Amino acid sequence: MNHFRTGSVLGVQRPIVLVSGLVLVASACISATLLWRRPRSRKRPYEPSPAKTALATHGLPYPPDALPGARDVETPYGSVRVYEWGPVDGERVLFVHGISTPVVALGDLGHEMVARGCRLLDLFGRGYSDAPNDLTYDARLYVAQLLLVLASSRIPWTATPGFHLVGYSLGGGLSVAFTRYFPHLVRSLCLVAPCGLIRPRHVGWRSWLYYSSGLLPEFLVRQLVRRRIRPDARLAGAAGAPDIMAAEGELAVDGDGDVNGGARFDGAPISKTRPHVTVSSVVAWQVDHHVGFVMAFLSTIRNAPIYAPQEDWKVLSKILEARRRPGGGVSPGGAEVEAGLERGKILFVLGRDDGVIVTDETIEDAHAVLGHDGVDFTILEGGHELPITSSQSVAESIEGFWISQSICQPA
Repeated sequence: MNHFRTGSVLGVQRPIVLVSGLVLVASACISATLLWRRPRSRKRPYEPSPAKTALATHGLPYPPDALPGARDVETPYGSVRVYEWGPVDGERVLFVHGISTPVVALGDLGHEMVARGCRLLDLFGRGYSDAPNDLTYDARLYVAQLLLVLASSRIPWTATPGFHLVGYSLGGGLSVAFTRYFPHLVRSLCLVAPCGLIRPRHVGWRSWLYYSSGLLPEFLVRQLVRRRIRPDARLAGAAGAPDIMAAEGELAVDGDGDVNGGARFDGAPISKTRPHVTVSSVVAWQVDHHVGFVMAFLSTIRNAPIYAPQEDWKVLSKILEARRRPGGGVSPGGAEVEAGLERGKILFVLGRDDGVIVTDETIEDAHAVLGHDGVDFTILEGGHELPITSSQSVAESIEGFWISQSICQPA
């Protein structure tokens, strides 16, 4: 029994030798692993835009100087391309564009508004904005981006009586989200073919498979989506990139809308001054040269406020109702709000033949959530390309709404 005694050869020394041997073997394995393992490079927080990676700018469908007043805003999430021009003392108008077409698509509409004495700020040009790759592309990120851009301007955008907010397609849903949280900053809200009220039944099986099912590995999803959204820039009417997620699905509607937004959308000239450049060519360039675009597109589709129901619209309805009451100006939470959303009504501008934002459904659903007193509608001839090809009519609709609500005087 004495060989189990503390300090005996069998009771202590052999276990110590055994444990020491295991420690040496483990240490050797760890050292070998560290020696042979390749050092991991730290993932950068954003993917750079073509402004930082492209070498040639001549002949591009979207050149860096396509619009006046260009500047790059450095933020913690990367750089944002902004175009800001117009009279300093004019109306302040902020435009938010769609999911696939960069800011240049709204250039003609911006020129129309500036010609009426308004000041234009267009942001979030996917074309020359960096793409955060460690964040979710949801309403929180986009609302933060709007605030960062507003804060970067020398013009007092947040001063009373606020600014006018115009959102197109995806930008419409994002504008509603912004207005929900900062109604006192928004003097008027105009939505052009906006998402946010799209009925879920319009989701096609491919959209479900790619974006929601979780059945496919992410690298394969990115390849499939890249191929799906890239139009053939050589064909004026090529089917290609949609402007919102619904265009990625197979819409059960009639009209000039296919699974990709319609030939009229893809073949639409990007500007009156550059009629040879189409939406297809711009989006194809973006897919090919912006390394973060497909990632941003996917994350936006999965997380941004695109489909109904959206809580933002319900909160907005309460805000609008409060503005319409005599002595209004009280938010749903009871806090005093001195300005914003004058007259308690917003404007929808819709295309009669839009196969993405279905006119009849949008009117019905907007009335249901905002009430008949909370919204005005203008229906124009055209499809989802409306603000690109009919910029003058859209601008006149917006100005007419301002005048009818006594928000602004005629230019």
